[in-house]
Amino acid sequence: MKVFADDAMFNSILRNILSNALKFTPKGGNVTLTAKSIVGGMVEVSIADSGIGMTEILLKKLFKIGEKVGRKGTEDEESTGLGLLLCKEFVEKHGGRIWVESEAGKGSKFSFSIPKK
Repeated sequence: MKVFADDAMFNSILRNILSNALKFTPKGGNVTLTAKSIVGGMVEVSIADSGIGMTEILLKKLFKIGEKVGRKGTEDEESTGLGLLLCKEFVEKHGGRIWVESEAGKGSKFSFSIPKK
């Protein structure tokens, strides 16, 4: 599948979301990446994990400047949430959008859309 995107920005989006999925998934958990064509000439990329998930309160703070969303990973890795703000900016610069579905204790699924080539 091909997308029309700046290589550095696209790679940064993938690296950040994949890194977060690994950071918040305990050993033995699962992380999956999928991509599919969607309406409007876009590709939807999703990264799902079986990790610690997020509360509704934390979900509402994601992607917002000035909101404190940092927390420790499953092996006490540091996290600030700043990478997600950058991902949001990069996705939107390409005309796409980014969103997340999550439940505490049940994992998270980050998805974003980006134009096809």
